[in-house]
Amino acid sequence: MPVAGCGSSVAGRAVPRAPSGARGSPPIGKAPFVSLTRRQVSYAALAALPLALSATGTAQAGGRRSRTLYIAGDSTAAQKYADAAPETGWGMAFPFFLHDDRPVANHAVNGRSSKSFVDEGRLDVILGEIKPGDFLLIQFGHNDEKANDPARYTEPWTTYQDYLRRYIDGARARGARPVLATSVERRRFDAEGKALPSHGEYPAAMRALAEEERVALLDVQALSIALWQQLGVEETKKYFNWTATEQDNTHFNPPGAIAVARLVVRELLRTRVLAPRDVRRLDAQIPESWITWPEAAA
Repeated sequence: MPVAGCGSSVAGRAVPRAPSGARGSPPIGKAPFVSLTRRQVSYAALAALPLALSATGTAQAGGRRSRTLYIAGDSTAAQKYADAAPETGWGMAFPFFLHDDRPVANHAVNGRSSKSFVDEGRLDVILGEIKPGDFLLIQFGHNDEKANDPARYTEPWTTYQDYLRRYIDGARARGARPVLATSVERRRFDAEGKALPSHGEYPAAMRALAEEERVALLDVQALSIALWQQLGVEETKKYFNWTATEQDNTHFNPPGAIAVARLVVRELLRTRVLAPRDVRRLDAQIPESWITWPEAAA
């Protein structure tokens, strides 16, 4: 099944808000096959769907100091504009699960890799703004894989890790907390309906780096492939940007972006990067109408 690439290049960092009143390393070579356990599949399904027993939606901010969550990433997280609707980055849904004193600064941009994001000066912009106590969520991999594009390609066990260290070191030097997130999986199945990994060695390289650098890791790749397996071949089409004119197995529509953002927030809780009082609505259905696509700046 063909898979669309991450594309290129509308930059954006608009932060969506809910409507008012709404409440070490393995050898380089062939990527290891990911075998999904029942536990993985069950956890991903629970993480991506509302939980009736969750009580975090009632947590109160209580006048705490604001701490911003910055996103450095690619098109799977990026803000989308009116000309791209209904394509939706998970970063657009991310604020719906966070209290107002945990704002989001979404710097993710279509088509960027860990290398090109740095080379274009985009990491410098974040490091010029980020404050002590803030967070830097780092998710790259889709475009690092493009071996025929020297402006973006990185090798997983060398240059990919080297570039990721720049984000980690830069955040730490400014008193902020770096957080690594493995790339969300594409929609890819074999003839028997098994969800297939598509990111080669990059998730393993990031996991190894997180352990080496003692950085919190959000394993979005493992959880998202488990979720796609749980949903199956046909149901996953409702989460990706499948329209009358396009069959995009990389980018999300509003339900997919909401589901992945929920995975991210649950991982932030699991790793204790965030506390239960930082989040809300994990037990709630998020209306698709909360997703909006502004007009791109001229």
